[in-house]
This record gives sequence, C-alpha cells and structure tokens, in this order.
Amino acid sequence: MSKPPRAWQRMLSGRRLDLLDPTPVDIEIEDIAHGLAFVARWNGQTVGDYAYSVAEHSLLVEALYTRMIPQAPAKWRLAALLHDGPEYVIGDMISPVKAAVGPGYEALDDRLAAAIHLRFGLPAVLPKAVKAAIKRADKVSAWLEATQIAGFSETEADKFFGKPKSEITEGLQIELRPPTEVRTAFSARHAALLDLL
Repeated sequence: MSKPPRAWQRMLSGRRLDLLDPTPVDIEIEDIAHGLAFVARWNGQTVGDYAYSVAEHSLLVEALYTRMIPQAPAKWRLAALLHDGPEYVIGDMISPVKAAVGPGYEALDDRLAAAIHLRFGLPAVLPKAVKAAIKRADKVSAWLEATQIAGFSETEADKFFGKPKSEITEGLQIELRPPTEVRTAFSARHAALLDLL
C-alpha cells in the first residue's frame, strides 16, 4: 500500500497547515500577509519594477468595497480584505486557468477560506449579499488593474470586467511597492479592522 501524498505546508510562523483539512488554529495573519505580498497577480504580466501582489489587490478591494458600501460594518470590510486569503498557500490563478482546473480548485479554496474566516471571527461562509458585494468590488479592482498596469484598453476591460462608475474609481491610482512594504500595509489594515470589531 502506498503512502498518501503530503498535503500540508510548513508556514514561516512554524504552523503546519493541512491544505485538505485546514483548521483555524493553524492560520496566522503574518503567514497570510507574507504569502499574499509575494504572490503576483496577472501571472506577473504587469508593468513596473515590482509584481502587483495579491496583498496589494486585497487592500484595493477592501478600499473599493468601503467606497461602494460606506456603512458596511468592519467585519464585512475585513472579509473584503481577506477575500483572496487562500491564495497565500495555493497561489493566484487567472480565471481561464481556474476554469481549466475545474471544481477541485474551488473546493480547496472554499475550505481554506472557511478556516481563515473562522480564525478571525467571521462566519465560515459569508452571506450571499456580502459575497456578491465583495465580488463587485473585486471586478472594479480587476478593471483598474487591467487598464493601469496589465496593458488592457478601456474597451477591452469594459468587455471582461464591466465599466465601473467613475465616482467609485475616482482618484485611485495603482502604485507598485516592494513586497515588504505591502506586507506591512496589509498587516496594519488587518489590525485596524480587527480593532473596529
């Protein structure tokens, strides 16, 4: 009988995270912030001297969500910040690759997201309305990223992501930063939102 494949990863915090059966006790924000700050969105196909990280994207999504729903409680803003949290261990895949991989990726993502949510006092599964609102902010973020740093024309971005309202995107300019700066900013925003809970 063959030995089952290893399904855990040792994190920098010393935690051993089981990817197939993650538990909230093995989730640390330092690991999430570090991992997301070093994972590139758009498969690294962005302009600039630094990759555009998932941590930077997460900060933008939370800012957009807050602009779109200014009265949103801190817990849902925290959910927006953590919306791509599982990618700290499974990486970021562009949508066409996710579709090719199939439902296994989504199930893995869902299990990790539930553990992350529980670790920080959120429900394992977000309410549908909250999840949909975060997804809308995510699409606006994708449009901004596409047009500002990923080489898309506005017409092309409108086709794939929908044209956002100008009052939502007004004044938002993506600036690429070193991963260590983004890691610090992500951790600080997480702490600020936890303080509001």
